[in-house]
Amino acid sequence: MDFDLQSLQEMRDAVRQAKAAQETFQTFSQQRVDEVVRAISEAALQAAQELAVLAVEETGMGVVAHKALKNEVAARDVYESIRHERTVGLLREDKHAKVMEYGSPFGVIAAMVPTTNPTSTAIFKSMIALKAQNSIVISPHPNAARCTVRAAEICAEAAVAAGAPEGLISWISKPTMIAAEGLMKHPDVHLVVATGGSALVRAAYSSGKPAYGVGPGNVPVYIDRTAQPGPAVERIVMSKTFDHGTICASEQAVIVDRYIQEQVIHAFKQQCAYFVNAEEKQRLARVISPAPGKLNPAIVGKSARDIAALAQIAVPAGTRLLLAEESMVGKEYPFSLEKLSPILAFYTVNGWEEALELSKMLLHHGGNGHTLALHTSDERVAREFAQQCPVSRIVVNTPSALGAVGATTGLKPSFTLGCGTFGGNMTSDNLSSHHLLNIKRLAYGMKELSIGAEEQQAALPEVKVEEIVQQVLKQAAGLERLDHEHVSRLVAQALAAVQSN
Repeated sequence: MDFDLQSLQEMRDAVRQAKAAQETFQTFSQQRVDEVVRAISEAALQAAQELAVLAVEETGMGVVAHKALKNEVAARDVYESIRHERTVGLLREDKHAKVMEYGSPFGVIAAMVPTTNPTSTAIFKSMIALKAQNSIVISPHPNAARCTVRAAEICAEAAVAAGAPEGLISWISKPTMIAAEGLMKHPDVHLVVATGGSALVRAAYSSGKPAYGVGPGNVPVYIDRTAQPGPAVERIVMSKTFDHGTICASEQAVIVDRYIQEQVIHAFKQQCAYFVNAEEKQRLARVISPAPGKLNPAIVGKSARDIAALAQIAVPAGTRLLLAEESMVGKEYPFSLEKLSPILAFYTVNGWEEALELSKMLLHHGGNGHTLALHTSDERVAREFAQQCPVSRIVVNTPSALGAVGATTGLKPSFTLGCGTFGGNMTSDNLSSHHLLNIKRLAYGMKELSIGAEEQQAALPEVKVEEIVQQVLKQAAGLERLDHEHVSRLVAQALAAVQSN
């Protein structure tokens, strides 16, 4: 059988199994659902290292230790954030308003998983889907199929061992674009959760199904003059080099107040960052973006030294990060793009107002709605950025890549970060189980209304009884005998005459 046909048939089988399993699973109590989700968490946490190794081996992206940490965040932190949520039956009751809310699952969820975070995303989506009593069909990126499927298998085996029906977590082991599109449009799929490139998200929104998608994260980070340069730079380098920059919430452009520029540059060099010179910048720019506005996939998730080698730039041993001074924004300026690798643009500004305007320009260039990072001790500056920037999350004095996903902040732990209408998404939230749940509301009447009663009464014709009686008697005077039919006809004629007047 043709590979595409195999992929399509596997997808159809997976949806059929997921549908049947979900119909059984939605009869489970809250306790039984929670036991299944807890089992997935424990199994995925135990397999975090194994899955990290598989992901790096298959994709060639990222760092094993960092992939393992992402798997742990997905398995442990996401679980802890949803474990006490009610998702089955009566969820909430407002006795004063006499309104009760009941949870109802969506059904079968199609989950598109990216190559940059292939195992952690599969764990995350499996847990939040099942927590809301849904089933899930996972469609991996073709370049990460083996590791994504292995993550799905571990989650599925744990779920079944905890009492879940077979097929509740299903997948496509031979992923193709035609199968992915077929999955999103399948009549038995009720929701699409798409994490991946812009083309995939557009396909999800065009599927005719409700869909959660995400946007690119061209994250600016501003180091205000009130920040401590050393700690700020340390956090930025930690974030930008984490898993070689594959998290979409990682910083892409550093904006520095001129007042502390030299201190910040020194701090970066102390963190093994390398500033390219003018000639090296041109070579590196061509490697980042061989065509205007297009990112070179060969640099995604690669180390700074590997990328430098591609650009034929000699960097010191131990170099962790590449920086280039920049002053322009646009598709003709590759350093202003989202780079998904340990490369940063370095801008210098005069004050936070100028930083704010530059941040907006960078966001409009491909990051609207996603994330912005700040390092400041001035609460007023933080509030101005939050008020004016078109982003869904502003993280302050923390590594952006880790803060945005909820690992170092109080945000909801998530591996799907909505961009709201700023970025063309239906939510600006960090996606979680409550986004995958219908809420039914039972509401009791609390007051009586007599809408329109006076108008209806006013519209009725005034019936003049005496006139009708006189007209009936007058018409009956010439008749020799009266029966019921005659009387009814005479009354009707008289009534019509009075109403017409």
